[in-house]
Amino acid sequence: MDIRFQVDSAPVLGPALVLFAAGTVIRVRRGVWDKRRGPLALAAAVYVAAVLSLTVFPLNVTWGEYANQAPWIGQINFVPLLTADITMVPNVIMLVPAGFLLPLLFRNATSASRVTLMTAAVSLSVEAAQLLSYIVLNNGRSVDVNDLIANTLGGLAGYALVSLALRAPALRGPLLAAALPHSAALRADRRRTATAGGAQEAPIAGPVVRP
Repeated sequence: MDIRFQVDSAPVLGPALVLFAAGTVIRVRRGVWDKRRGPLALAAAVYVAAVLSLTVFPLNVTWGEYANQAPWIGQINFVPLLTADITMVPNVIMLVPAGFLLPLLFRNATSASRVTLMTAAVSLSVEAAQLLSYIVLNNGRSVDVNDLIANTLGGLAGYALVSLALRAPALRGPLLAAALPHSAALRADRRRTATAGGAQEAPIAGPVVRP
């Protein structure tokens, strides 16, 4: 039996984006999210769909006579940097938006180390999905530790960019207005505001007058 067909990204990711957009509109209308937060959430969803369309889709399903017979372990490059080349650059760029968005979306993205770990986990999930698609569907995608390194560096670069943007007066307000309510960026700004307010309201001790 010879089975060969392709699953494109649009029939899978398109309906998922429509459902997410509908859920976002409902949250905004119910007042769960401010209307300025909806576009950021939709932008993040579109970004995730774009990454999946580049890294996982299309799924080329091949079973039977023409299936790839190479062992799955041979699809993994375990040696870091030895085969690194210019092709790592797109992998760095691909995860820069993730590092930028994570502190605006999630409460746990509170530091460079945490964002680095989160982007590494995202990259590892993508590589695992690629390997699983090879094992189950004979999809023909390889897994490379250099991709993991490049993706993680991209996430760290994105975090550096959002940290700089949050320090710029012209960008800080719009970014915080768009950040989700329990995001790391918004919580950190509230703590800074509370600390600054407490410091300003503290009474200043006057000179001690002795009789």
